[in-house]
Amino acid sequence: MSEREVPTGFENLYRESNYVQLLGPLYHKRDGTGHIIGLRIAEKHCNTRGDVHGGVLSSIADTAMGYNVAFSEEPPTSAVTASLTVDYLGRAAVGDWLEAHVNIEKKGKRLTFVTCTFYAGETYVGRASGVFHMLQKRVQTSI
Repeated sequence: MSEREVPTGFENLYRESNYVQLLGPLYHKRDGTGHIIGLRIAEKHCNTRGDVHGGVLSSIADTAMGYNVAFSEEPPTSAVTASLTVDYLGRAAVGDWLEAHVNIEKKGKRLTFVTCTFYAGETYVGRASGVFHMLQKRVQTSI
């Protein structure tokens, strides 16, 4: 698979922020529990040793978990990150396809607890956990 190829089933991530556009391109694929977020690692994503930078994993974890929390309801809800912890456990390099798999562990009215695991092919690269504060749904009123 070349550096530019995206695995079957993945589409461009919609609802991107300017930061995510700078980081990406990111892709998503719906699975049975939510959205898998994917990235083809490029040189811009790597540290001086040629491995994916920890900050990239942290950013993808935050994005992937937040995206899954938002789209776990219909219509999508707004949430902000209250806590994020990342453990770096393996290596990924230029050309690798990185996937972030998310699981919503517990969802309450105000807080949602989420985990994320990273894989580059069969290699377990890391894990993250986050807590998201669910924002009050704002009702639009006409003026």
